[in-house]
Amino acid sequence: MPGSVRDKIVIQGGGRLKGRVNISGAKNAALPIIAACILTQGTSRIKGIPRQLTDVKLMEELLCFLGLQVNHSGEGVLEICTEKENLVTAPYELVNEMRGSICVLGPLLGSRGKAKVALPGGCVIGQRPIDLHIKGLQTLGAEISFKDGYVVAKADRLKGAEIYLGGAYGSTVLGTCNIMMAATLAEGTTVIESAACEPEVQDLANFLIQAGAKISGVGTNRLIIEGVKELHSVDYQIIPDRIEAGTFMAAAAITRGDVVLENVRLDHLGAVMEKFRDIGVEITQELWGCSVKGGDNILSTSITTLPYPGLPTDMQPQLMSLLSIAQGTSVITEKVFPDRFMHIAELNRMGASIRKEGPSAIVNGVSHLSGAQVTASDLRAGAALVLAGLVAKGTTEISGLHYLDRGYESLEAKFAQLGARIERVQEEV
Repeated sequence: MPGSVRDKIVIQGGGRLKGRVNISGAKNAALPIIAACILTQGTSRIKGIPRQLTDVKLMEELLCFLGLQVNHSGEGVLEICTEKENLVTAPYELVNEMRGSICVLGPLLGSRGKAKVALPGGCVIGQRPIDLHIKGLQTLGAEISFKDGYVVAKADRLKGAEIYLGGAYGSTVLGTCNIMMAATLAEGTTVIESAACEPEVQDLANFLIQAGAKISGVGTNRLIIEGVKELHSVDYQIIPDRIEAGTFMAAAAITRGDVVLENVRLDHLGAVMEKFRDIGVEITQELWGCSVKGGDNILSTSITTLPYPGLPTDMQPQLMSLLSIAQGTSVITEKVFPDRFMHIAELNRMGASIRKEGPSAIVNGVSHLSGAQVTASDLRAGAALVLAGLVAKGTTEISGLHYLDRGYESLEAKFAQLGARIERVQEEV
């Protein structure tokens, strides 16, 4: 019998990155904004969508399954309108690979009064429960049960309430998005305390406001939503992806390169830029983005991930790759997803010297990394392995690309554009 085929990335390390690269729209803003179109009347036009990402493609399929029409009207542009308003089931086969799909729960319940959403999947980076989503929707008056792996929710009309969304590891981003979307059409006023204030949450709020929602406190931990009768269609541009931008900053740093990033919001990257500057990386704002120059030496540092505006957990694996060749010993403490260290074993296969101690990783800098066969365990771990491969001596082969394809658009093409010797190939397994 013929064997199956899988993709892998092959990198010949050692080159210095140089040139310009454009940063795509933010996946973590695109997914809830696409879901929010369930709430709107008419045809909305969303620009800056990273359409090649598998998560985005799945969200498009899910909206079509829920009775919306999704058209591509240009590069990175989606036109979305509702055709059927009686469909409320988000099936397992469209949800199991993407945690962001839980974002349809709030808008379905808010606009259609019912929702049946399969419990989501996604990257395995530790426990990521949806209990705060459920608690918030119940506080708004929803009746919720669990059956056969689905969340089943119903409410004749949601009613505004005061909701606290703080969890053991900080605010919930998707939970804030879900409750905010549901509350826009609820009766009365909703106050969300300990709301997430990430740029992607702010982008969703700004989309909803442009569509006619009444939301104040955007960018703070206290959101006030006054319910309205309906939302209308909008023409909207989503923000650039700050994690993709941070990943390319790390790539420039680890290769001691000189890279210009276009379409970047540096005001979304304050904690990241501060840490890069601490370790000897030069970042300069330019008209359309920023330039990033790696120093001759990478300095060790201490890092603690925190909810925004702290250092994002989604940059932790990439920074670990960078610090693996720094001078001295670095300490990385994970306070968002304490189990997010599966990439340590793969980096150590490449010659890194990293050990886990509770919620922290101790990174002893080494003189160089060596190419090896490695496997991505999640989206950002895959990015960390690509960065390690760019600087490693010899050849690195990375499997598990379905994770990378969830969050990076044309990753190998963008790195090749900067001079990396990188390609995607197929192999029989």
